[in-house]
Amino acid sequence: MNIINIHKRILSQPISKVGTLLNTLATNNDRILATDKWSPMKLDQGLKIGSKGGHGPIKYFVIDYQPEKSITIQFDMKGFNGFHRFEIEELDTNQTKISHCIHMKTTGAATLKWILAIRWLHDAYIEDAFDKVENHFSRHKKNSTWSLWVKILRKIMKPKRRKIIY
Repeated sequence: MNIINIHKRILSQPISKVGTLLNTLATNNDRILATDKWSPMKLDQGLKIGSKGGHGPIKYFVIDYQPEKSITIQFDMKGFNGFHRFEIEELDTNQTKISHCIHMKTTGAATLKWILAIRWLHDAYIEDAFDKVENHFSRHKKNSTWSLWVKILRKIMKPKRRKIIY
C-alpha cells in the first residue's frame, strides 16, 4: 500500500526561533515531541546521519539532517519501506511552517498494522508534537483531542507493569 501522510502547522514566528527547536529532537530537552504523552525518540548517536533508534515499537535510522531545517528518517522495520521527515520552512519573516510527512510503501502485515493502529496513533502523536511547538510560543495552550480509537489503542497497547514477587 502506498502511503503519503502529511501534517503541517503555520506558526507566527521567524524561522530562526522555530528552527532551533528542531535541534532538540531526541534529546533530554526535546522541544518538538510531546514526551509527556508519548514515547520519546531515542537515537544512539544523536541527530546525525547514520544514527539508529526509534520511539516505542517504531524503529528507524537518520538518512539526512539539516540543522534547524529538516531531518529525514528511514524506517527499519519489516514491511515498512520509506521514510518520515520533519521540515521547517520560512513563509515570510514572521511566519514559519513546520511539517511532518511519511512517504512509504507497506507490505504484508505492516499494511494491516498501519490501517488499524499505527496511522491513528501517528496522527495523534504528530498533532501533539505540533501543539508542543506552538505552545512554546503562546500563552494560550493548545491541546488536540484524541479520537476514541486512539484512546482505545493506547489503553490496549499500554505496557503492562510486572508485579515483583519476593
